[in-house]
Amino acid sequence: MAAFPAVLRSEWTKIRTVASTTWTLASALLVTVGIGAGLCAVVNATFDNMPKAEQVTFDATRMSFSGMILGQLAMLVFGAMVVGGEYGTGMIRTSLAAVPGRGGLLLAKVLVATALGLVVGLATGFLSFFLGQALLGAHSTGLDGENVLRAVLGVGLYMALLTAFAIGASTVLRNSAASNALLIGFFLILPIVLSLVDATRKIAAYLPGQAGSAIMQTVPAAAGSDAPYGPWGGLGIMVLWVLAAVLGGYLVLRKRDA
Repeated sequence: MAAFPAVLRSEWTKIRTVASTTWTLASALLVTVGIGAGLCAVVNATFDNMPKAEQVTFDATRMSFSGMILGQLAMLVFGAMVVGGEYGTGMIRTSLAAVPGRGGLLLAKVLVATALGLVVGLATGFLSFFLGQALLGAHSTGLDGENVLRAVLGVGLYMALLTAFAIGASTVLRNSAASNALLIGFFLILPIVLSLVDATRKIAAYLPGQAGSAIMQTVPAAAGSDAPYGPWGGLGIMVLWVLAAVLGGYLVLRKRDA
């Protein structure tokens, strides 16, 4: 059986030598930073026209990360590609032949890709924050503000967890296209649908995207949610989702042939 450090190096080589994964990570950063900057500029120009209640609860930090609604999709696609790409090309057979321990193979994929997600997420968080605050002008805040540094670092944690969740889901489905469709629906469409009905609105708050993104807010009232958890509690809920997804992927990988 291959030594685990060698498996990690192998997974790192696979990811960095595939152009599509690099471009996907770059897209996650650029989309999040770009959309956030644009919306910050618009808010700064129209701030005086906002209702007083929204002005009082305005979360300048969270506004910097408003591009995350689309940027997160790129991270999910990246995570799905880490596994789905190998199934699509048949490379997974070679990987399993070289690393018979399927749990070790999946763990290596999760560790390497999640570490990359964390690095990209941290870069995205700091770039989004500093550019967004510069564009917010008088309505901005500083990195030394209450809970601000936690929110900025939270972007990195959130994007890393998105990557791990996508890897788990893609391992279950073994297909990049199917995984992307499921993940986009689960993170983008389902929360909107559930939020439209009073009876299901509370359920939406416990979905991984809704719960995990709470780590990026610094003004609780600005979120407009009565969720019974704080930023760290929400991130904890997302961690449970990620563990369930990865465990499900492991069980499928262990029982099914490539």
